[in-house]
Amino acid sequence: METQNSGQKLLFVTGIGTEVGKTVCSAVLTKYFEAEYWKPVQSGDLEYSDTMKIKNWVGEHTVCHPERYRFKLAASPHQSAKEEGILIDLNEFQIPKTQNHLIIEGAGGLMVPLNDNEFIIDLIEKLNVPAVLVVKNYLGCINHTLLSVLVLNQKKIKLNYLILNGNFPPDTERVICENVPSETEIIRIPDLENITKESIENIAQQLEKIES
Repeated sequence: METQNSGQKLLFVTGIGTEVGKTVCSAVLTKYFEAEYWKPVQSGDLEYSDTMKIKNWVGEHTVCHPERYRFKLAASPHQSAKEEGILIDLNEFQIPKTQNHLIIEGAGGLMVPLNDNEFIIDLIEKLNVPAVLVVKNYLGCINHTLLSVLVLNQKKIKLNYLILNGNFPPDTERVICENVPSETEIIRIPDLENITKESIENIAQQLEKIES
């Protein structure tokens, strides 16, 4: 996998669902591109947030921009916000000012609600950045992946990378790889038993495109 030669790289990391490894993949991409990191909305786990994990896994030197919204309840952002009497407003989200590459990590999948009318995919569209889709193998992952690709295409959001996070049966991998846009780069990140700074650095050093 190669860094584009021209200009700043901005990427929005999303997933086909929850618990698919977005933060680990964000850490690998942050390390690989020597990028900065931004989590616009953090719901729950404030004592060890995703931003704190990135600092731990990538390095304390990593520039991590503050979340726009931080909620105590570990739930969908719209529900967490309601619990605290807050309405998430898309107009409040502005890409942090930086000359460096920036990895942006979303919450859950594309159709996770931010408020009663808007979803994570609407935030990606507003920020006008290409997406990275993280895929984990489980029963139903093909359906969830292809639906995610479909809705990104409907919104005309470019899918720069699709990450296969962990091991996949050959037929599952084949169907997924055959049904993503031809310009999408497909990469693999191996299963990690222990997530450490060293393991993230090792994966970033060996990150390669899957030849399709």
